[in-house]
Amino acid sequence: MATPPDIDAIHIIGGGLAGSEAAWQAARAGVPVVLHEMRPDRMTEAHKTGGFAELVCSNSFRSDDAETNAVGLLHEEMRRADSLIMASGDAHKLPAGGALAVDRDGFSDQVSEKLNAHPLIEIARGEVAGTPPPEWSSVIIATGPLTSPALGEAVRKLTGEDELAFFDAIAPIAYKDSIDMDVCWFQSRYDKAGPGGTGADYINCPLDKAQYNAFIDALLAGDKTEFRDWEKDTPYFEGCLPIEVMAERGRETLRHGPMKPVGLTNPHNPDIKPHAVVQLRQDNALGTLWNMVGFQTKLKYGAQTDIFRLIPGLENAVFARLGGLHRNTFLNSPKVLDGTLRLTADPRLRFAGQITGVEGYVESAAIGLLTGRFAAAERLGRTPALPPATTAMGALINHITGGHLARDDTAGSRSFQPMNVNFGLFPPVDVPATQDGKRLRGKEKGRARKRAQTARALRDLDAWLGRTAQAAAE
Repeated sequence: MATPPDIDAIHIIGGGLAGSEAAWQAARAGVPVVLHEMRPDRMTEAHKTGGFAELVCSNSFRSDDAETNAVGLLHEEMRRADSLIMASGDAHKLPAGGALAVDRDGFSDQVSEKLNAHPLIEIARGEVAGTPPPEWSSVIIATGPLTSPALGEAVRKLTGEDELAFFDAIAPIAYKDSIDMDVCWFQSRYDKAGPGGTGADYINCPLDKAQYNAFIDALLAGDKTEFRDWEKDTPYFEGCLPIEVMAERGRETLRHGPMKPVGLTNPHNPDIKPHAVVQLRQDNALGTLWNMVGFQTKLKYGAQTDIFRLIPGLENAVFARLGGLHRNTFLNSPKVLDGTLRLTADPRLRFAGQITGVEGYVESAAIGLLTGRFAAAERLGRTPALPPATTAMGALINHITGGHLARDDTAGSRSFQPMNVNFGLFPPVDVPATQDGKRLRGKEKGRARKRAQTARALRDLDAWLGRTAQAAAE
């Protein structure tokens, strides 16, 4: 179907991953877009540039396994839906075992270049302070966890709900040439090679039991960031806990989390298994910067350098960036958003990205992809088509719009919390009891279930994409 020549633009506020993807999807559908980004005129606590889709916490899109991992499945679904974020990520991938890690600068540069070059996308720099003007009849708010105070207050008034908030922490980055490779070694867990990788994609720093305990002692005693009064009761997101908070939960917690030694053998001392391991992942294409995996922290800067240099191999480490902490906010989305992520109090407004209650770069971009498609369909006079609940994108939409336990008002608690994509959000699937005449049990049965879920998801996604493409052509 040809695009009407007088169609009104969709206004998208926020040039992060969700806003960039939403703009791309809407423009690809033939609908004009005005993409508003306040950076660099007004910066946030975490951003460093004015580029679109700047990555601020990690450079990893996590697992790229589309067969047995839910986020890998989401990667593949987005690729099939012509995702700008995934295309740019694939073009700038770095070795990271089974994960998809990207060069931050190259990734953001490509997204920015594509958006700036598209004839239907107009870039508008400057803050949208407060409620979007009434003449903007279709708006996507994709401002992420660092929504400006003026817009955040406007959203709070519109929803009648206090936004829920949590802290999200940033991991440190070290210069590779300051890491002692006579102590450390390259290896991925179980030598697993991922996209662009070799199976030796992480730098591993080994700790024996005494070194690990000394590190935990220093971590617990380290000088931490003081919270402001209004921040003190803000909960952490469980998927991105600061390392010192994990340590407070028990001395062995880190050994079963980001410092687990499984699947790794120290070639400098192969007969002795490390008690714990700190891993660093390549952070830029040049390979000069390496990110401490899972080491988000709220330690003060001075404490960070002292404590992290207790780690074998990092005694002389020089840090390009130390860890940090910022406050994230998200809506009580099941109560205030409809099935296509419109604000029920003002349906001309849609929301996308982390502010809706998804967690993670890829999940945020996926919601941007969907809102861009939903808004474009409306502009073209069509009813937005929801992705099947059996797909990763459909599972995320269901989580946002109602896939949670009801609020228990008597207990004064809210059950809706940010969520990464995971197979627990998908409908059940039938799994054969046997394979090649053998009964499936334990891990084999679990892997078979995941393969059945991913195969079903991609079949259903292809059918959905085919239907939406046919509707667009009519």
